[in-house]
Amino acid sequence: MKVLGIDSAGSQCAAAVLDDEHVLAARAETMARGQAERLLPLIAETLAVAGVAPAALDLVAVTTGPGSFTGIRIGVAAARGLALAAGRPAIGVGVFEAYAAAVPPAARRGRTLVVAVESKRDELYLQTFAADGTAPAAQVLPAAAAAWLPPGPLLLAGDAAARLRTVLGGREAAIAPDTAAVDPGQVARLGRAHYLAGRREPPRPFYLRAPDTTRPRRAAP
Repeated sequence: MKVLGIDSAGSQCAAAVLDDEHVLAARAETMARGQAERLLPLIAETLAVAGVAPAALDLVAVTTGPGSFTGIRIGVAAARGLALAAGRPAIGVGVFEAYAAAVPPAARRGRTLVVAVESKRDELYLQTFAADGTAPAAQVLPAAAAAWLPPGPLLLAGDAAARLRTVLGGREAAIAPDTAAVDPGQVARLGRAHYLAGRREPPRPFYLRAPDTTRPRRAAP
């Protein structure tokens, strides 16, 4: 099963092509802006390196958020457009889930995994993954983070993990290696797993806060 994994929900454009469990090609470029212009060319380059034509894909998987409002919409629109053109399904993968899946189970042992995602505002987007279950995601101000998190040792992942650790005071908290950006190969793997498990709904953006909007000015009389 050939799967294209896409991520532009945060501060990168990234794509990977998965053939069953083997990543054929992967690319990622850090960028705060410009995903709209760069994502589709980067996907085309990744497919070319993998030697896979868009029509040969079986599935397109994309991160749906939380993260950048614009970046999420760009990624979801690209995934749905590519899937429609190829006559193939598209599926969404949560950013929290993608970060958590990149942390080996052995590294989590004895610790609560906390995925911290950058909001580009004061608050952090947080979700905890413990042996007894996953807590709902929330947006949390840094000053309230230590009290919001469960007691005990923590393992931090995500692009805001370093920022979170600075506000935890004396809490025992380590940062999981290689989890500062979403791995598009992991997005492809999770998309494949969800699809094989029977999920069929198309990707839709997931936001933890409403987008910033400006009401149009009333026309002058």
